[in-house]
Amino acid sequence: MCGLRQLCVLLSGLLPAAVLAAVSPSQLAIVINTNDPDSRETGRYYRQQRHIPEQNIIEIALPVTAVVSEQVFNQQRQALYRQTPANVQFYALAWTQPYRVGCMSITSAITFGFDKAYCAKGCNATRRSAYYNFDGDAPYDSLGIRPSMLLAGSSPAQVEAMIDRGVKSDGSFPGGTAYLLSTTDKARNVRAWRYPVIRQRLSSRLKIQLLEADALKDKHDVLFYFTGRARVQAVQSNRFLPGAIADHLTSWGGVLFGKKQMSVLKWLDAGATGSYGTVIEPCAFTQKFPNPGIVIDRYTRGESLIEAYWKSVAWPGQGLFVGEPLASPFATRRQSE
Repeated sequence: MCGLRQLCVLLSGLLPAAVLAAVSPSQLAIVINTNDPDSRETGRYYRQQRHIPEQNIIEIALPVTAVVSEQVFNQQRQALYRQTPANVQFYALAWTQPYRVGCMSITSAITFGFDKAYCAKGCNATRRSAYYNFDGDAPYDSLGIRPSMLLAGSSPAQVEAMIDRGVKSDGSFPGGTAYLLSTTDKARNVRAWRYPVIRQRLSSRLKIQLLEADALKDKHDVLFYFTGRARVQAVQSNRFLPGAIADHLTSWGGVLFGKKQMSVLKWLDAGATGSYGTVIEPCAFTQKFPNPGIVIDRYTRGESLIEAYWKSVAWPGQGLFVGEPLASPFATRRQSE
C-alpha cells in the first residue's frame, strides 16, 4: 500500500478548478445491448439528455445475465471497436446486466480487453492501470484505452433519475461536504489512514468531515461519502447533491443483485450520481478501490465523473464503475454542448 509520503506527493500538485469540462459529448460513445429492451431506452434517453452525436451510438449483442463468458465478450468487444469513431475516448454502457466478464468487471473488460492479468486468484495483486492518476484528457489517443462506465440502476426510472442528476450537476459548483467515515469494521476500514492527509491537503477547496461512525445519518449536503462496511445503514436518510459520489469498501459491492453485501445500486437509489464496487473477491487491497483523495482532488478541479473516478483506482480489473460519466459539478460546458 502507498505510504503517507506517497499520498502527499499525489495530492501536492493541486490546481485551481478548470473553466470548461474536459470531456465533450462527441468524445463519448453510448453502447447499447440489442438483447435488452431497457438498454435501448436508456441509450435513447442518455443521448437526448447529453446530446451525444448519432454516429456515437453503437450496438452490440450480449446476453442479459449477470456474467458473460470470455468468448462471447471478446467477439462483441471486437465488434464494438470496429464501430467506434476514432475521436471517441470513453464509453457509456447502457445496461445493468451483464456487469461481469469471467474474472473481470464489465467496465474494466471493455476498457482493457479481457486479460487475466487484471484478475487475481486469492489475495494477490493485479495489473496496474496506466490511467491511474493520469494527467491527460484523451486516454484512447494517449494510452489506447477507452474507460467505460455503466449506466445502471435498480430500475429504468432510477437510471433516468441518475442521468438527470448528472446533467443537473454541471457547473453547479456545489457547497457540499466530503464525509470520510472511519468504521468499526477493521477489515474494511483500510482507507481510513489516508483521511487526515486528504483533509489537510484539500480542506481549502471544500468542507471535509472525518467521522468515527458506522453510518452517516440525516445530512443534507453530501457530495462525497466514503466508508468501509459490508452494508451501510441509513443511506436513504441523507440528501445527496447532484453529482455526488459514494462508495463502500467491501468484497461484493459490484455484484448488483443477489448478494448479502450491499450493492452499489443502493447508493444510486439514495441519490448518488456515481459509485464503485468489486465483482470478484478483491481482499482488502486499497489499490483495488478508489483513493478518495484523488477522486476529490480531480473532481473538484473540473474533471468529469468518469475521469476522476477511473483515475483514482490503481488496480481496477475487478472493480465496476457505475454512474453518469459526464457529470462535472466543478466545470461548465460550452454552449454548443
